[in-house]
Amino acid sequence: MAALGGAERPGQVKMAQAVRHAIETEEHLAVQAGTGTGKSLAYLVPAIRHAVATGTPVVVSTATIALQRQLVDRDLPRLAEALADRLPHEPRFAILKGRRNYLCRYKLSSEMPEDEPDELFDPRTVSATGRMVQRVQEWAETTETGDRDELVPGVNEQAWRQFSVSARECLGAQRCPYGAECFAERARELAADVDVVVTNHALLAIDAMEDMAILPEHDVVVVDEAHELADRVTSVVTGELSESSVFSAVRRCARLIEQAVCDRLQEAGEDLKALLAAAPPGRVDALPPVLGTTLGVVRDAAFACLTALGPRTERARDDEPPENAGLRKAAFTALDDVHDTAQRMLDAFDMENEVDRAEVVWLEAAGDRRPPTLWVAPLTVAGMLREKLFGSRTVILTSATLALGGTFDGMAARWGLGEEGWSALDVGSPFDHGRSGILYVAKHLPQPGRDGLPDVYLDELVELIDAAGGRTLGLFSSMRAARQATEALRERLDVPLLCQGDDSTGLLVKQFAEDPATCLFGTLSLWQGVDVPGPSLSLVIIDRIPFPRPDDPLASARQRHVAAKGGNGFMTVAANHAALLLAQGAGRLLRSTADRGVVAVLDPRLVTARYGSYLRDSLPPFWTTTDRAKVLAALRRLTGSAA
Repeated sequence: MAALGGAERPGQVKMAQAVRHAIETEEHLAVQAGTGTGKSLAYLVPAIRHAVATGTPVVVSTATIALQRQLVDRDLPRLAEALADRLPHEPRFAILKGRRNYLCRYKLSSEMPEDEPDELFDPRTVSATGRMVQRVQEWAETTETGDRDELVPGVNEQAWRQFSVSARECLGAQRCPYGAECFAERARELAADVDVVVTNHALLAIDAMEDMAILPEHDVVVVDEAHELADRVTSVVTGELSESSVFSAVRRCARLIEQAVCDRLQEAGEDLKALLAAAPPGRVDALPPVLGTTLGVVRDAAFACLTALGPRTERARDDEPPENAGLRKAAFTALDDVHDTAQRMLDAFDMENEVDRAEVVWLEAAGDRRPPTLWVAPLTVAGMLREKLFGSRTVILTSATLALGGTFDGMAARWGLGEEGWSALDVGSPFDHGRSGILYVAKHLPQPGRDGLPDVYLDELVELIDAAGGRTLGLFSSMRAARQATEALRERLDVPLLCQGDDSTGLLVKQFAEDPATCLFGTLSLWQGVDVPGPSLSLVIIDRIPFPRPDDPLASARQRHVAAKGGNGFMTVAANHAALLLAQGAGRLLRSTADRGVVAVLDPRLVTARYGSYLRDSLPPFWTTTDRAKVLAALRRLTGSAA
């Protein structure tokens, strides 16, 4: 630490020793390391030592771009310099993302079809999206990496899709006329000759689950922000089917096969469109005959198109133009997706017994120019992770929030870890939570309802924020509640009040941090993405326990599945979900050893319900009270706003 200009932290040393031991013994390790521990250096030092000694890279996976940038721009360069004289060579590192994150020169050349040309030129969006497209084209002439995250300000997904391809759509460096200049291939080449490869959970999942050799050969993986691993893997393996995906497949194969075969898929798409438009949204527990028939028709029509395309080579015939290679690959990819997803949805209903079911299907209503969409997702990814990720490598999992209810068992079950082959460690935090923070539960308030925030909740917010002199981060369970509170309190408070959606989240957080009197209200992304040390944040308010919505199709299906197998569905799914978010939200308060403040939970169930103790045990060990007068007095003393 001296070489890095820092002081020794007991928790950091303890974690580094545990990581080194886990790597040497090839045993999986889960480490909870509170904010301020310095966990990235604690796992990077032993990881680099192993990589240099064995000549095999270590993969570090994160959930967020912010942590990737911290590792690549700050932690790894400082560490490489500090360790240069202690190792045979200065440690090398690189960042590697999914192919969709890099500019595709072939697609930029306009030799590949646009994904959704009809939508791109929708008169409602052509102006904004057209300007973004033009900006990407201008940036493409100067970028050295083609990395989307380096395009600032960014562009929407609709614009970026015109210049990027997925791994399945890619022709491959050998076939592509731009293979020698490919940004994604260049990133892979750089990653093949380094000691540490930094990537994201999604790419890690694709590399492991789909047996695609995306990442270089490795025997150690460090999963930072590991509390998000299961959800990110679920997202990767979730399938969708809608009129848009069917019609996109039609467009991609229209120039390559007979019109009659293509028309058959178009008609199947029209049938699906009409059916989904009339169907009620929500979880599909039993397969309606008409849906089963329609999915079968879509599947068979897609298969007919695949057959008509011919062999899966870059050219169907020797006399076919070279530019058709991209068209054929794009058509195969789109048709495979439609065919396989339709079949997967049919397979989801094969098991009549709830215990035997593996997946859930649900219909999402239309919204924001998106048509009604069918989704299919696994009820658990534990088996996939156990076999594909943990089976052939040593995995270190770390986060500030892993011990839910005071135990690692909940997270371990989600990861698929059994009773043996792994160990767990909580290295604590450098913060003295009992002296630095108060957990206040408003026991006197009524339980939250479904009709928005009651007036007594708004009154409580006013009292707390007034005592704190602003300096408040309001974390709400829905944007509806955040907006309601913002509108009501702007008329009753004299402090600036920002609401998520008023501007980009990054700019709002920056404004909040720079003006101590300002308050910021918002929802999910603020629960986990705000790091504001110092006097600008003295009060974190949580309006209600963040259980999943009762109509959340995936969470409710998982809860029912656990219950059918004899477990406690509510505690396993809903309570664990709430405990994780509560811990993340409460963790926004103390970001440095000098910070002081209050976490106020307005939902009385945190102390009155049977599950309340489990949730409280998931939080940092603040001093806890239900006495509002004491909390208001403490806030006034803390902020110097006492009368």
